[in-house]
Amino acid sequence: MSGRRYTAFSDELRRVFGCRVQRISVDAGFTCPNRDGAAGTGGCIFCGGKGSGSFGIRPELSVTRQLLHGKEFLARRYGAARFLAYFQPYSNTYAPVEHLRELYDEALAVPDVAGLIVGTRPDCLPTDVLDLLAGYARRTYFWLELGLQSPLDRTLALLNRGHDFAAFADAVARSRERGIRVCAHVILGLPGESREEMLSTAGILNGLGVEGVKIHQLHVMKGTALEEVHRRGEVRCLERDAYVGLVCDFLEWLDPRIVIHRLVGDAPADHLVAPRWSLRKGDVLGAVDAELERRGTGQGSAVAKNVREGSTEGIPQRKSLICPSRLQ
Repeated sequence: MSGRRYTAFSDELRRVFGCRVQRISVDAGFTCPNRDGAAGTGGCIFCGGKGSGSFGIRPELSVTRQLLHGKEFLARRYGAARFLAYFQPYSNTYAPVEHLRELYDEALAVPDVAGLIVGTRPDCLPTDVLDLLAGYARRTYFWLELGLQSPLDRTLALLNRGHDFAAFADAVARSRERGIRVCAHVILGLPGESREEMLSTAGILNGLGVEGVKIHQLHVMKGTALEEVHRRGEVRCLERDAYVGLVCDFLEWLDPRIVIHRLVGDAPADHLVAPRWSLRKGDVLGAVDAELERRGTGQGSAVAKNVREGSTEGIPQRKSLICPSRLQ
């Protein structure tokens, strides 16, 4: 095991499979109800023309060819022996059930692909789709990734998410009823949110019972609506040390049983506007480890301390860290 002070996804994968496992991102040609008019148009303000986090994928290839290409690269670079097909760009449950089944089955038929990760929105999970996903959760290693970003409805409206927090909470509840493990996406440093509001998200996720979390910094990509307001100085990104401290605070308030899938988001240098420090991902992760070590804390430390002291208080009031915005 890594000896980290948080429950790392890589550690779970090694425990489950006994070897190095890597995700392979797949673009299966989905779109999004926040783009085609079903929920809205234009997409989320941070999402580029290829979908969030989709860079480096070759969508012109079939699912099988994308996976084979990814296998070759990841085996050579990391020595990976098993792989997870990660349906990533846009909303990967936004299609009829039979089409979804064909795509997921195609992925699992590729040698050494040992499981699925399906990323989607909380408003793209009708009952028949959830029942389909539950079948995969019973027979293979499976995670459902749901974009939350923030539990604050005012922030979700600012981001042009096209759904509210209630939709996310409902999707989590219906997924967990079927035995589907849910990984929630959260962005720290969103415009107008105080430090206390950002940290309160950890308690909300604890209460919902999600099994995994992906934590991202707010970053600005070229060609997005967010780039325009950032260029006008209406949104600023956190400095690295502020982000590292915030991540450590967040981890301390997060249930230690929740698996941490990510602590900092990825972006290619030629598409990233800000913050440029995020290009040195290894340094950021090292800084998180060092700060937790310095504090002598880890994931769930604050929660455990409250329990020991018999406190029912939420996150203590400290100096607020406000991410400024003049967006209306």
